[in-house]
Amino acid sequence: MQKPDRVLVFGTCLIDMLDPRAGLAAMRLIEKAGVRVHFPDDQTCCGQPAYNAGYREQARRVARLQLDALAGDEPVVVPSASCAGMLREHYPTLFAGTPDEARARQLSERVVELCDFLHRVVDIKLSDTGPALTVALHHSCSARREMGVAPAAEALLGRLSNVTVVEPEHAYECCGFGGTFAVKEPEISAAMAADKAAAVAATGAALLISQDCGCLLNLDGTARKARLGFEVRHIADFLWERISGRESVGRRPQMHANRLE
Repeated sequence: MQKPDRVLVFGTCLIDMLDPRAGLAAMRLIEKAGVRVHFPDDQTCCGQPAYNAGYREQARRVARLQLDALAGDEPVVVPSASCAGMLREHYPTLFAGTPDEARARQLSERVVELCDFLHRVVDIKLSDTGPALTVALHHSCSARREMGVAPAAEALLGRLSNVTVVEPEHAYECCGFGGTFAVKEPEISAAMAADKAAAVAATGAALLISQDCGCLLNLDGTARKARLGFEVRHIADFLWERISGRESVGRRPQMHANRLE
């Protein structure tokens, strides 16, 4: 993909409801790289919760709205590997054999995850203005396996001269969120999150960075309940704060899960 003049941004439900700062920061980073941003007002959920739960027709009804909202030829940048994976990898399957199959395939070919876009497509320049800091990095399963964009996040953080990145033990293991998995299997999910959060705390890093708000939601709630002492941040919010010398626009809520309080 060549550097485009303009992109569409798909914001995701979790960013919209829990961490709008990350969405605003993502758009500011794209603009800093010299690319215009359009945020379609009619976008909603990508349909992944219904799809993963086996409700394919309900998922199609939700996903069809995104086919309309994201129509066109411009790249669609997604600040979430999980939602990007749904749009790119699963829409063609979801709409296979339907009148919308061609539209779904056309959209899937235009989808790019945010870190991959900033690193590979536009090669963004990052001048670190923050103090020396050590952070832990967590990759979602979607980022690491489905989208293959974990190296892009590592590369972006590597461009920050005053930031040291550490990898927790058992880095390749799931944090336990898994969308509907955390609802259907709460005890297993909580145990997985506890192991992952303890590994993050063992690094000594005061801040955990990730590309996916779902993982951050799960690990933040777990860490707060156990008083492990680290905070969480979406990578877009963190990058923007480091290069701009100020906090991102908007609120940064506590993203803890109610079931863990």
